[in-house]
Amino acid sequence: MSSPWLAFCAAVLLAVAASSTVARASYPPSTSLKVGFYKHTCPQAESIVRDAVRRALARNPGFAPGLIRMHFHDCFVRGCDGSVLINSTPGNTAEKDSVANNPSMRGFEVIDDAKAALEAACPLTVSCADVLTFAARDSASLAGGINYKVPAGRCDGRVSLSDEVLDNNVPGPGDEVAELVASFRRKGLSADDMVTLSGAHTIGRSHCSSFTQRIHNFTGKVGTTDPSIEPYYAADLKRQCPISTDDINDPTVVPLDVVTPREFDNQYYKNVLARKVPLTSDQTLLTNRRTAAIVKSHAAKERAWKAKFAAAMVKMGKVHVLTGDEGEIREKCFVINHH
Repeated sequence: MSSPWLAFCAAVLLAVAASSTVARASYPPSTSLKVGFYKHTCPQAESIVRDAVRRALARNPGFAPGLIRMHFHDCFVRGCDGSVLINSTPGNTAEKDSVANNPSMRGFEVIDDAKAALEAACPLTVSCADVLTFAARDSASLAGGINYKVPAGRCDGRVSLSDEVLDNNVPGPGDEVAELVASFRRKGLSADDMVTLSGAHTIGRSHCSSFTQRIHNFTGKVGTTDPSIEPYYAADLKRQCPISTDDINDPTVVPLDVVTPREFDNQYYKNVLARKVPLTSDQTLLTNRRTAAIVKSHAAKERAWKAKFAAAMVKMGKVHVLTGDEGEIREKCFVINHH
C-alpha cells in the first residue's frame, strides 16, 4: 500500500494532467528515499530506463562512462536534481554548457529516450533526477557487472546555472589531492569515496585539452613535462595530443585507461601506480599517504573495489536531494515545467 504523501502526490499529478498544467511534486526528505519507490505508481520504471541504456550501449559503449560522469556532475551542483539536463535559454547559460560539460558530456539523448518512454507509460510520475540515477547504475551494471539497488524519490530542480559548475562544485582535471578531498567533503563524501569513485576512469576518454599543459608546458615553459608521468607513456600522449590540441573545442581524445579501455575493471588503479594516467587529478592520488594506500588496496582487490564503488554511488546519489515544494517532476528533462 502506498504512503499517504505518495497518494497525495499522485492525485495532484492526475489533476494537473487533466487541466494541462504541471504542478510541483511533493517528495519525502532525502532520508526517505527508498528502493522500489515506483513499485505502485510505475512498476516498470527501472526496467524502462535499463532498456533505454541497453539500447544506447549497443550503439555506442561510450555512453556508459558518459552517463556515470553526468550523474556525478549533476550531484555536485545543487545536488542530485537533474539540473545538468536542462537546456540553456536565450537568457540563461545552463550547466550543460559549462566548459566542464560542453563539448565533453555525452548521453543526454539516452536520458531523453528513457524519459519519453516513461511519460508514455506513466505520465508525470518519474523524476528526471531518478532517471539519471537509474541510468548511471545501469551503465555500471551493463559495462562492468556492478549491480546495486537505487533508492529513489528525488524531485527535479528548476535552476541550472553554468557559472555554478566550477564554483567550488565539480572538481577539475588539474586539481591536486587536497582540492579533491575538500571538494568531496563539501558534498558529504569522504576521501575514501573520492578515490573509490575515481575508479570510474577505468572506462571513458579525455579530451587532450584537459592535460596538454601537463605534457607540453608543465613549468610554464614550452617543452617541459610533468616528471610524475611514466616517460614512455608521456611520449605517447605527446604523439596523440600535440600542443595544438590545447583548445577545449579540439575533438582529439585519448582513453583514460590505456590498458583495458573498454573494461570496467580495477586497471585504473594499476595505471595510477604505474604513473600511466593522463589527468593530474588521477596521478595526484599517490601524493597523499592515505589516498595512495586506498589506490594500492583497490589495485589488489577488484571485487572489494566494485562493492565499495556501488556503495559510494548510492551515497553520492543522496547528495542534497530536493524535497517537498523545492522541485517538480519534469515532463521533459531538458526544460523546466511551465506553471
